[in-house]
Amino acid sequence: MCGRYTTLTPAAGLAKRFGATLAEPTEPNYNAAPSQRLPIIINAAPDTIQLVQWGLIPGWVQDLKKAVKPINARAETLADKPSFRQLLQRKRCLVLADSFYEWQQTPQGKVPHRIMLRDEQPFAFAGLWDEWLDRQTGEVLPTFTIITTEPNELMARLHTRMPVLLPGPEAEQAWLADTLSPADHQHLLVPYPTDGMMEYAVTTRVNSPAHNDAEVLEAA
Repeated sequence: MCGRYTTLTPAAGLAKRFGATLAEPTEPNYNAAPSQRLPIIINAAPDTIQLVQWGLIPGWVQDLKKAVKPINARAETLADKPSFRQLLQRKRCLVLADSFYEWQQTPQGKVPHRIMLRDEQPFAFAGLWDEWLDRQTGEVLPTFTIITTEPNELMARLHTRMPVLLPGPEAEQAWLADTLSPADHQHLLVPYPTDGMMEYAVTTRVNSPAHNDAEVLEAA
């Protein structure tokens, strides 16, 4: 799964890397967590970076308080679940990041690790988004979820799942493209090459989303 990540790249750097303008200012996030508003690019507005809440609330949800709000969606079953199948067809997004965290189960307890690309450049997770309408207030709430897949060799040492990191601008544009079929989009949802990634253990300070500063990046 993917339950925590970073977006440390300055706003100008994100705009340049993804060829998009920011709809509103962003701040470095050392410990991005569910329910926070985080930078994504949706297929309906591929030239704009928007801040959207993490934790999917599908448009068909009736009771917001009872909604599950999944932060992840399994790539292998997207086409089997009606709500995800429709979003795969109509509402895909890039979730902008530059590293993520995973917790390795050990005899001594769970050990957090930080995972990133070898060149330490920003990248995009494949995601799905939707909008929920509050029929009482008229407020529209956009949300997103991150797609996960089987782990590559590096990630298999840490966990049984990993987020889908799209391998560069060409794959990112293909994921957003409305001209491709759902099958073509599904083919993009594969593990990132092991030799393009690196990781290291960090302190348990990252365990709490309240700790959102450079100290959470320090090696254990």
